[in-house]
Amino acid sequence: MQSYIKFISIFMILYSSVLSGKNRARDLGIPFNGVPGTNNAITDVAGVTVGHSTIIKGSGKKILGKGPIRTGVTAVLPRGNKSLQDPVFAGWYSLNGNGEMTGTTWIEESGLLEGPVMITNTHSVGVVRDAVIKWRIDEGEPDPSGYWWSLPVVAETYDGFLNDINGFHVQDSHVFEALNTAKNGQVSEGNVGGGTGMMCHGFKGGIGTASRIFSIHENEYTLGVLVQANYGARKDLTIAGVPVGKEITDLKRERTSDKNFNEGDGSIIVVLATDVPLMSHQLKRLARRVPLGIARVGTVAHDGSGDIFIAFSTANEGDGFPSEIAQVEMLPNGLLNPVFEATVHATEEAIINALIAAETMKGADDNLAHALPHDRLVQILKKYNR
Repeated sequence: MQSYIKFISIFMILYSSVLSGKNRARDLGIPFNGVPGTNNAITDVAGVTVGHSTIIKGSGKKILGKGPIRTGVTAVLPRGNKSLQDPVFAGWYSLNGNGEMTGTTWIEESGLLEGPVMITNTHSVGVVRDAVIKWRIDEGEPDPSGYWWSLPVVAETYDGFLNDINGFHVQDSHVFEALNTAKNGQVSEGNVGGGTGMMCHGFKGGIGTASRIFSIHENEYTLGVLVQANYGARKDLTIAGVPVGKEITDLKRERTSDKNFNEGDGSIIVVLATDVPLMSHQLKRLARRVPLGIARVGTVAHDGSGDIFIAFSTANEGDGFPSEIAQVEMLPNGLLNPVFEATVHATEEAIINALIAAETMKGADDNLAHALPHDRLVQILKKYNR
């Protein structure tokens, strides 16, 4: 049965790649552990939707406030349109804190995520946060106690290499677009949404996603990951155990200004969703496993990197705002190992999907970020019998 499920899953992933016109890691024959879901995306977790708003305008010399612009916003809604009125149990973890994810103090205190998770660039966190509150007022209702009260979750990574980041180009309308176009099914990857101007291991990076399906005591579950990858030194890049970064030493980012930078500085945001019934403390345990997946691709969590992760469960629907004592389900800790494995494997693949999907981009001041060359990657993997 497991072999049949794996065959169907891989067939659907390849079929989806043909429809989208973009390669993903598995299309190149890169081997991974675990069985992916239908779309190999965070949206394989029922109810989860993802939307992007991508802003690409102008070229040439950077003029403050005018561009060039290479940025955007990504939205992950745990329960789709019901996310505002039906919170999910959640936990978060920071491997290195040179970054920001708002709203996490309340998640730590309450164990609940109330609303979407938003991802953008470092200097647009404030406008995205405020716009989410406006969107809630327009689209939702006060909480069951009658209060209009919001502490939105907004995370960031820095896109100033390619984007006029101090131009504050992300506006309310872009946030609304990401939220209102969020859908299930296939998820756009690479140079989209919050990942538009991001770098990864010295190559063009951005948005990536992956999923795993697995069984615990004959019950089938799904876990999905979405990353905004903007981290890592070239020399550390490892794919399927192969030192790809040491094999491809050219195609380094080309900078016409501000040549002083520390290779490896940057950030990665990881959003993890699952339908496994887990409590907030268990979800924090999942978030703490995310670095193991990143490590498989290569990182030391540089001083200048913000490596921040959030995990939530779509189980226990309706129990976030109960009017009386709630009866919730919880997987025993002793059965968590398959969930830990899925976390590590999906995180690894999501990052590599971001690298594979990303395309070469020229941005502010004609700074250039090269895409990871697929043909050379395949040859390197063959060289190492992978």
